[in-house]
Amino acid sequence: MDETPQNQTPPPFSNATPSAFTAAQLETAKSKKVAAGVLGILLGALGIHKFVLGYQLAGIIMLGVTIVGSVVTACLCLPGSGALVMAIIGIVEGITYLTKSDEEFCRTYIVNRREWF
Repeated sequence: MDETPQNQTPPPFSNATPSAFTAAQLETAKSKKVAAGVLGILLGALGIHKFVLGYQLAGIIMLGVTIVGSVVTACLCLPGSGALVMAIIGIVEGITYLTKSDEEFCRTYIVNRREWF
């Protein structure tokens, strides 16, 4: 029979993410950080940087908004805003990716899978 002490307090709960990553995780994060950052700045409206990070749904949303916005703009001669908004989001995300440390990028976008900003 398993005897469990009744008077012992459990260890404190911590939902903090680990501060140390393996060398392989950091190397993967570093290469994805640079690729996603540069693509976010250059081709942000197309959502290519989202696909690099493995966020297919977010990439499809960005690409779809850009395409639909461009078609509506061309067909109805309306000022296009969908593609412009996606381009601005891509630039902001690209700069955000490149300015984070490798550890912070790994924690935020690789481990915790944060898709937007």
